[in-house]
Amino acid sequence: HTIKVVMEELFFGGKERKPVPSVPPPYSASDDEKKEWVLRELAKIYTTVFKPIEEATKFDVFYSSLLNEAEFRTPPMVLLIGPYSVGKTTFIHYLLGRGFPGERVGPEPTTDRFVAVMYGEDERTIPGNALTVAPNSPFRALQREGNHFLARFEGSMCDSPLLEHITLIDTPGVLSGEKQRVARNYDFDVVVQWFAERVDLIILLFDPFKLDISDELMSVIKGFKGHEDKVRVVLNKADQVSQQQLMRVYGALMWSLGKVLETPEVCRVYVGSFHDEELKDPDTAPLLAAEMADLLADLRDLPHQSAMRRVNELVKRARLLKAHLYLLDHLRDQMPNVYGFDRKKKELLDTMPAQFRAVCRARGLSPGDFPDITKFSQAL
Repeated sequence: HTIKVVMEELFFGGKERKPVPSVPPPYSASDDEKKEWVLRELAKIYTTVFKPIEEATKFDVFYSSLLNEAEFRTPPMVLLIGPYSVGKTTFIHYLLGRGFPGERVGPEPTTDRFVAVMYGEDERTIPGNALTVAPNSPFRALQREGNHFLARFEGSMCDSPLLEHITLIDTPGVLSGEKQRVARNYDFDVVVQWFAERVDLIILLFDPFKLDISDELMSVIKGFKGHEDKVRVVLNKADQVSQQQLMRVYGALMWSLGKVLETPEVCRVYVGSFHDEELKDPDTAPLLAAEMADLLADLRDLPHQSAMRRVNELVKRARLLKAHLYLLDHLRDQMPNVYGFDRKKKELLDTMPAQFRAVCRARGLSPGDFPDITKFSQAL
């Protein structure tokens, strides 16, 4: 099919599709049974409708990789990110109430890899290459990041009841300076963005002694564009400063985030100290306890909202795919039939903002549904 025919079929019913018989659970079914049915149907819709079109239009070249069924069925995932030694691994330890295989904790940059902490009765670590080739792994798409990244990626199987409901992603500390980014031997921003698109919650951690937002961290945060609703900012280790210092630190953090997030709304910052010891400052202890309880309530709610989150993400993907198809159709109509391809291609690339506006007006689409012009042009 041509792109135009595919669009007609998908969005305007140009060709009827035979419905796949599916029996929804009865009203009396449990919430888990209903959620399982919704996730199974979403995976079926994506596999039968979206995926063939994404493959035909090279959607993964322009945007994120194609999805697999395991990504619909996996427990909600939580991504922890921030500068080194702000307490990301300790935060996981606090949630689990115990350690996990492969954990590394210390004042220096200790976690030098991405670690997916998942449920497993047989406690062990799984190397990145093995983790990404497993048939039911939600991380299969990370194979394309190559051996340099896979050597810095591992799974940690831990027999903790919490991990039956959520998966936690620990990350290397974000350092400052161009040298650190080059030394990683893989594109840190691309990997973090891949996780940001798929996780259900992003916890961005700071502590009172590391409020500077480095160039790399700024790039990472800007990569969360379109996923701002998932981000929760946490000021950790807040019991290590006095009440007066905490007010100043909180204000400084809000000011720094305001320059990076580029939104008129003020983001919510949770203040707490996520460790196994008692809170050190009695003056701030009630406030910190209340803030920590609010964040933990968000985490507890994730399993109940996972099906709705998957629906939301699939709708966002559908809107992007629709804009993508219209753009490709419009650009192909502009190309000559016989000769002058290179000249016309250069002209279209130079006038890409105007091409976006033309498609937006002609098709009645929202500008918010369109991809980033710079990235689209580079991929084209």
